[in-house]
This record gives sequence, C-alpha cells and structure tokens, in this order.
Amino acid sequence: MKRLHIIEDGLSVLALLAMALLPLLEIAFRKIFSVGIPGSSVWVQHLALWIGFMGAAIAARKGEMLSLSAGISLLGEKTRNVSQVIASGMGVAVCGTLAWGSLQLVLVEREGGSLLALGLPVWIAQGIMPLGFLVIGLRLLGKVPFGWKGRALTGSFLIFPILMWAFEGLPGHGLWMPLLAAFVAATLLGAPIFVILAGVASVLLWDYFEPVSAIAVETYGLTLNPILPTIPLFTFAGYIFAEGGTPARLVGLFRALFGWMPGGLAIAAIVVCAFFTSFTGGSGVTVLAMGGLLYPMLREDNHSHKFTTGLLTSSGSLGLLFPPSLAVLLYGIVAKIDIPTLFLSGLVPGILEIALVAGFALLYSKRSSMDRVPFESRKAVRAMWDARWEIAIPILVLGSILSGLATLVEASAITVLYAFVLEFFIRRNLRVRGDLNRVVGSAATLIGGVLLILGVALGLTNFFVIQEIPSQATVWVQSFVQSPLFFLLLLNIFLLVVGCLMDMYSAIVVVIPLIAPLGLSYGIDPFHLGIIFLTNLELGFLTPPVGMNLFLASYRFKRPLLEVYRSVLPFLAIRVVAVGLVTYVPALTTTLPKIWGR
Repeated sequence: MKRLHIIEDGLSVLALLAMALLPLLEIAFRKIFSVGIPGSSVWVQHLALWIGFMGAAIAARKGEMLSLSAGISLLGEKTRNVSQVIASGMGVAVCGTLAWGSLQLVLVEREGGSLLALGLPVWIAQGIMPLGFLVIGLRLLGKVPFGWKGRALTGSFLIFPILMWAFEGLPGHGLWMPLLAAFVAATLLGAPIFVILAGVASVLLWDYFEPVSAIAVETYGLTLNPILPTIPLFTFAGYIFAEGGTPARLVGLFRALFGWMPGGLAIAAIVVCAFFTSFTGGSGVTVLAMGGLLYPMLREDNHSHKFTTGLLTSSGSLGLLFPPSLAVLLYGIVAKIDIPTLFLSGLVPGILEIALVAGFALLYSKRSSMDRVPFESRKAVRAMWDARWEIAIPILVLGSILSGLATLVEASAITVLYAFVLEFFIRRNLRVRGDLNRVVGSAATLIGGVLLILGVALGLTNFFVIQEIPSQATVWVQSFVQSPLFFLLLLNIFLLVVGCLMDMYSAIVVVIPLIAPLGLSYGIDPFHLGIIFLTNLELGFLTPPVGMNLFLASYRFKRPLLEVYRSVLPFLAIRVVAVGLVTYVPALTTTLPKIWGR
C-alpha cells in the first residue's frame, strides 16, 4: 500500500507539472512560431479532470474530504464512531452508484470511438472517473471503526444503489423521500459534502426516470470548460507560496511599514490573511495555516485572547474577492459570466471589507493604549528587500491577464512557474526531493475536494434545469416581491443562511442557477449579483452557531466554542455593514469595470 501511495503521489506531481508546462509552451510557441501547440488546451483540461479525481482519492486516503463534521467533535467517542459508520456507509453507497454510472459513460464512449489530440481515445481519459469513485469508496470503507464488523455494516449500505437499480422505471416506488432524509442525516453526521449533492441528484434523477449516469456526463462535461485548469494551477501556486514562507515575509513587511500605527500588527495580519486566502481559495485553510503563525505574534503584542481570536477568525474569510480567488473562478464558470470583469467588480468591495475590519482594529488598539513599534526606515527598506519577490506577485497575475499577454489559464501557469522557481531555486526554502510531494499532496487534497463537489453538483443543477425549477422560482418570487430593493434584502437573508449551512463551493454550484435568473428579472447587474453572493457567503463563515470558521478557530486556537462566538460578534457586525454597502451601492462593483471598458 505504501508503494501504491508513492505512485499515486508521483502521478499527482506529474499531472500538475504537466498542466503548468503545456500553457507555458503554448505562450512560447505563439510568440516564436505564431502558432500554438495543437490540442494543448484539450490535454490541459483533461489533466484537470485527472488531478481532480486523484486529489479526491488522496483526500479520502488522508481523511480530509470537505465535510461539515466540525460539530461532531463535540459528541462522545462511541457516538462519533457510530456516526462515522453511518456517514461512511452512505458515502460508500454514493461512490458505488457514481462508479457504476461513470462506467456506463465510459462504455458508451468506447463504442462511439471519439479521439482526443494525438489519437488517444476519449474513453481512456474518462476511465479515471469510475476508478476514482471506486478508490474513494474503498477508502471510506477502510477508515470506519469497529474493525471488520464496522466495515461489514458500512458495506451493507450498498443495498441503496442495488434497490435503485432493481426498482428503476417502476412508477410510484415512493422511496425518494426517506432516501433524501438519509442523505441529509449522513451529511450532518460527517459524510463528505459531495455525498449529499450526488446522493440527492441520484435519487431525484431516479425518481424522474432519468439515468444516474447523467451525473457522470455532467462531471465530464466540466472538463470541457476552458477555465477549469485555473483552479488546480492557482491553488498549487498558493500552496507553494505558503509552504515557502511567503506569509511570514509579508507579515514582516507590513509590520515594518505599519507597526508604528495603532494596531499595526493587527492590520498586517488582516492584509496577509486576505492575500493568503485569495490564493488558497479556502477560508478554513487560512484559519488553520495562518493561525499558528499570527496568533502568538498578536498575543506577544499584548492583544487579548478575545480580540485575537475574533480578528483571525474574521480575517480568514477576507480575500475571496481578489485574484486569483477560487470562489470567483467557480462563480464565473457556473454563472457563465466574464471572469476578469468579475474580479474587477470585486476589487473595491474587497478593499472596503479590509478597510472596515482594519479600522476597527485601529480603534481597538487606540482604546487599549498598546505600545507601538517606532518606524525605522532602515528596517522598512530591509523588509521590502526581503519581500521583493512577493510584492511582484499581484502585478504578475493581473498584469499578464489585463495586458493581453496571457489568457487566464496561461496566467495561472505563469504563476506556478514563478512560485516554483522562487521557492525551490531562488530562496531555496523548499527542496524538490523532500518537499514537492508534500506540497502537491496538500494542494491536491483541496483541488480534488472542490472539483469533486463541483462535478457532482452539476448533476443536481442539470436536474433543476430539466425540471425548469429556476423559471418556476422566478415566477413564484415575482408573485409577491415587486421591489428590487426588497428582493435584495430577502436575498441577503437567504444567502446568509446558505453560507452557514453549506460550504461556499457547493453553494455556488447549487444556488447560482436558481438566483441568477431571479436577479436578471429584477434588473440587477450580473456582476453586482455575483459580488453580493460572494460577500454574503464570506459572512456565512462567521455566523453562529454553525459558521465553519467558528469551529475551525475553536480547534486551532484551543478556545471554547462559546468564547469564539462572542469574540467574533463585533467583526460580524462590521461585515454586515460591508454587505449592506455592497448590496445597496452598486457603484462599488460597477464603476471599476466601466472605467476599464469592460
């Protein structure tokens, strides 16, 4: 098994490096020979599919699949073990269903005989799907407690897909409601998020006599989106920067520049968290990764436990509007709107959020009469020199895209190259032999979890579209809401609840097809709607009692959960003000794209 894991990790490394290399070669060929590499974009897109499933398998191996299981830690050991058996059992049932549906797609494609570039059959590229679902299911099965008895009980949940196949096409079977309830319960007990999305999609498709293989079709269809490779590439670059010490250098820079101000270190922490989140795409990742670095620094600077906990918990969801945010990329893909314009729309609201939180930190520090670090030009210059390569990162990303030098995918590949050369060869904080596999494994875990959620959720979205649910929802809402302002108020309340109960990535895929037509019917700019959506979901990370960042902060900072609730309330109020301004002052989102001519 250890050798298989080494091979699995090695293939993930090769896939990510090949994904980054092909767009770079595309740029070089285009500049030198005025032609691109035939089929390179197709290969890159299918490599994204492979790294997605390999990453999900690695996440299952490590027990790190995205889930809502943070609250399960509050239960007793025996209850947790029973919950894990049930949750894993439902996961095994879903993986069995998806593996079978994916296999049907592969067999049909094999009969069709379609080819990719260089003559590779499409069905071979699709083969990662049934294999990936099978491996994920086996790993969920292998991690349950109670030994062979637990595994036998977990494996018995395969009766669900067997019953679905046995009763397929029979009218009035009436099993869909208890099955839906079972999937919801499994998610609350800690099943991976993709389980409820795929499970609900499977049950609804089955109940309406649609083939479950439609989920596999939609998952593979995701590969055909030309923007998809930006997700793994930008995430990979972010993890290289994080592991190479970029956050610490940025903290040193901002401390040297702003340490003389009241709350200078707190402001530095806010900005660094926002930068880190924009690259890793995971708010919870920021709380866990940056918390260990920033929490003791803030405490040494005489900030209270309460303020430090609230600040870092809140700052963990800042930065999701800035390039190259995974959330913005996903929103643009699902809503089918221009992604560079969406980034421009989010720039001012993102800065506004940072400014409001930083302003509160400044007022708190003034009232607390904290000591300030005298400004020393020599230290500031030294800090700027130490962080000179990091300062260039935003210029590199935005400049390559907005100047027309590179497409969004090519810009993500350039960022990977920059991060790789900087951390492995210039700074030499990372070693190819000792650290590359570890960094890829961490990045692949998040990449796989997100892409798996996105792929299976598209199956659920496809069901909504077939049944014309978005148009029905539009008619229903318009029947009692005439004012666009009142609609926006209801939308904010709805999205706040969604942000508490769902992770951002599944919420984007499931909810956007429902609210996008509604927004258009009320004359709301689609880019303005997108920023409203994302800022609300940022807020949902912080909202008691089930905001995800609250559980992660309690775990990371070793503070009682109720104390975390209390510490985050002032920051939550500030973010509510920011959401209100973004919602009812459209100029914050629409002015910059107009100036840029987009």
